[in-house]
Amino acid sequence: MAADDRVELITAAERHESDPTPGMVREQAVGSAGMWAGYVRTEGRATSAWHHHGDHETAIYVLNGGLRMEFGPGGQDVLDAGPGDFIYVPKGAVHRETNPGDDESQIVVVRAGSGPTTTNVDGPA
Repeated sequence: MAADDRVELITAAERHESDPTPGMVREQAVGSAGMWAGYVRTEGRATSAWHHHGDHETAIYVLNGGLRMEFGPGGQDVLDAGPGDFIYVPKGAVHRETNPGDDESQIVVVRAGSGPTTTNVDGPA
C-alpha cells in the first residue's frame, strides 16, 4: 500500500453475494489478490453443503446465533461456536456448517490466500 492509497468504506448495501454454497448466503465486502472478507447468513436449522477454501486459510467470527462446524475424516469432528467465538479453518480443510438454532446466524469471515476462495465437494474423505 502506498502512502497515498485511500482507505475505503464498504457499506452493508455495497456487499454482494459471492461464492455460493447451498445452505448459506455469503456476501463479499472485500476481495483482493490475497484476501477475501465478508458476511455470511445461515437460516435456522440449515446446514451448508460440504466445501473447502483451497489455498485460503479462514478466520470466522460468530456475531449472532450458533455455528456447528463438521470436518475431519468422514466429517466426524465437530466444533460448536457461539457469539464472540472464533473458528480457524486451515487451507484445504473440507467442512460444512450448521446453524443449530431456530434464528438466523450471522458470521464475519476473513480468508487469506490465493486462487478460488470456495470449492463445493461431495464430502470429506
